[in-house]
Amino acid sequence: MPAHVIVGAQWGDEGKGKVAELYTEFADAVVRYQGGHSSGHTLMVDGHERITLHLIPSGVLHARKRCLIASGVALDVAACLAEIDSLRERGYLSDPTQLLIAEDASVIMPYHIELELGREATRGATSPGAAGRGIGPCHEDRVARRAILVRDLLQEPGLRAKLEPLLGEKNAVLAYYGRPPFELDALVQQMCAYGAHLKPYVRDTRAFIREELARDRQILFEGTLGTLLDVGLGTYPFVASSHTSAAGVCVSTGVAPNKLDQIVGIAKAYSTRVGEGPFLTECTDELGAHLQRVGREVDVITGRPRRCGWLDAAGLRYAARVNGMTALAISKLDVLTGLGSIKLAVGYQNGQGQQWDEPPLDTDVLRTLAPVYESWPGWREDISGVRQWEDLPAQARRFLTRLETILEIPIVLVSVGPSRAETIVRRHIHR
Repeated sequence: MPAHVIVGAQWGDEGKGKVAELYTEFADAVVRYQGGHSSGHTLMVDGHERITLHLIPSGVLHARKRCLIASGVALDVAACLAEIDSLRERGYLSDPTQLLIAEDASVIMPYHIELELGREATRGATSPGAAGRGIGPCHEDRVARRAILVRDLLQEPGLRAKLEPLLGEKNAVLAYYGRPPFELDALVQQMCAYGAHLKPYVRDTRAFIREELARDRQILFEGTLGTLLDVGLGTYPFVASSHTSAAGVCVSTGVAPNKLDQIVGIAKAYSTRVGEGPFLTECTDELGAHLQRVGREVDVITGRPRRCGWLDAAGLRYAARVNGMTALAISKLDVLTGLGSIKLAVGYQNGQGQQWDEPPLDTDVLRTLAPVYESWPGWREDISGVRQWEDLPAQARRFLTRLETILEIPIVLVSVGPSRAETIVRRHIHR
């Protein structure tokens, strides 16, 4: 079965882009299956050039790999076109047939952005931390059966017919939040102009994926964000608006669950989170500041520093279970170098001694718990040059082996630095 999934096992920002780009070597096509442009993958090219991708899959750095944006993605067309232009200026995506965009992906309309900005201004401390990119309202319209799809941008009469009955309601809600209204003719003209530029890339991606799998071609499915932000499986309401788990692949692409082969979870050697929500292993002391500084933990979209703390193995256990992970990749192990001891959360407990081996999804309950830690000796050796598992310091190997035991899955890749070369690969995804 040639369908493989890369999925975030924490709250996102785990380093999925680097892992996906590495595994692209064995793939014929890479598919972005959910999310929007509110997150990004930062890749190091040739050890020095940094490229941040928000919508286009990491496979775009390889000229012969097909890259697909599937129907589960909320597509900001302007952002997508700007990303295409930026990549072409840097010598990538010279062949337009390399990129395929689902004709039935939902479009983030300008009123979605204004609506989210208006809502966020009124929520204050109760906000789940939306980035103001319009992704949530776009998904709302999809569920309400009134979404504007990519294919609608290619036909002016059809787009006008769909927008005309919508704008009255949208403008009324925007007025409530004190946001500016939209005029039908101007909006239709703007979106059709975008559609004209997007047209060369628009395809039936479900049919393409089915045909590729029938030919035994290797497909790599690349997600964004992380499992604990899944709208159905995460710590609600502090979640994203899409299915960030591996299950999102099937809904977004039409690939049957029994066609998925390897599901590789990505996790940092510690934990980070952007925005609000419970984070039981967070360190608000010098240790947290150290992880933030050494790990360069700044959100690529908002510029906000990420909250940092010890690795939550109980949360990873939950992610492994709900995704059906077959393997784990660990990023940023090098950030832990120099620490005298390293803590690993293996569960939680409340004040009465009741214990949990994975996080309860009721955030009110979760906030009342405390992590149960194991302590492991650290190491001081520079590991950035290590390329074989056996050459890691013994303390690092023991720490990772304990994690394998807890999760009952193997660690197949360990990142010891930001560049592609700074990686220990124990097992590749291949035929």
